[in-house]
Amino acid sequence: MSIATADDPAVEARGLRRTFKGGVEAVRDIDLRVERGEIFGFLGPNGAGKSTTVRMLCTLLPPTAGSAKVAGVDVVADPAEARRRIGVALQEIGLDPVQTGRELLELQCGLYGIQGSAARARAQELLELVGLTEAADRRTKTYSGGMKRRLDLASALVHSPEVLFLDEPTTGLDPASRLTIWDEVRRINAGGTSVMLTTQYLEEADQLCDRLAIIDAGRIVVEGTPGRLKAQMGHDVVSVALNGADVESTKAAIGELPGLERVVVESEALALYVEDGPASIAEIVRRLDRQRIRVGGIAVARPSLDDVFLRSTGRRLEGDEEVAA
Repeated sequence: MSIATADDPAVEARGLRRTFKGGVEAVRDIDLRVERGEIFGFLGPNGAGKSTTVRMLCTLLPPTAGSAKVAGVDVVADPAEARRRIGVALQEIGLDPVQTGRELLELQCGLYGIQGSAARARAQELLELVGLTEAADRRTKTYSGGMKRRLDLASALVHSPEVLFLDEPTTGLDPASRLTIWDEVRRINAGGTSVMLTTQYLEEADQLCDRLAIIDAGRIVVEGTPGRLKAQMGHDVVSVALNGADVESTKAAIGELPGLERVVVESEALALYVEDGPASIAEIVRRLDRQRIRVGGIAVARPSLDDVFLRSTGRRLEGDEEVAA
């Protein structure tokens, strides 16, 4: 039996690795620490290793190597105790379509030994928490996608877990439903539950997370608060849409601008990291015009998490287009 204390971090992993059949390394020697009371984000594209990491931390998948603890409990040595301390809401929502929301929560309470009037009271408390009291006695097959996500959150909270794992909690939801889920996550966290969530949405990570780690190809490439990660960029980002122009010719024409730190080639644009973006645009236009190179739009912006991801991995984060749209 693991001996855990209140001073233990919410999540701690060292050298965590998972290799699948055929030698596919989904997670590569991850070191991770999530403090009590945090909302911690795992940001990365599909296939980066986010869900595999969460499944290992939730005792659903054994690690190939390394160690992991949740709320001070070793997930391999004492998985039963670890499961008592965590709540989990995965991407796949498994709700019985003929049950009502209230029935589902009362059944979930029973699985954790909460019976009778205590189960009814807890179900009502959770329905109020996630804003589903008016729909409590409707069958879940009549729920919208956002309502199902909120009910899934409630079911993960019946036993008052110390740590809540959310695997891409807003994937596939419309913008209004996404904002509602964000509010629920903040409310749950304010009640004392530590939260670790995976996401491929930049805005979600920026808005929700106290700290985050960017994961790519199974490795953590950078970690910190959203504000600090963006501040560390230290440069404006000038985006030059190529619009069919030759990449190398365009780079050569722009040359070494004053204050230019680096140039990153994207699929259809150049991203130029410069000290003074607005002042650089006029010089960029002059140099391109001198070489008679026609490009699309030129825009300047302060660094975003997308720029942090680009700088860390050499490419933009796929999957955030839905949010932007």
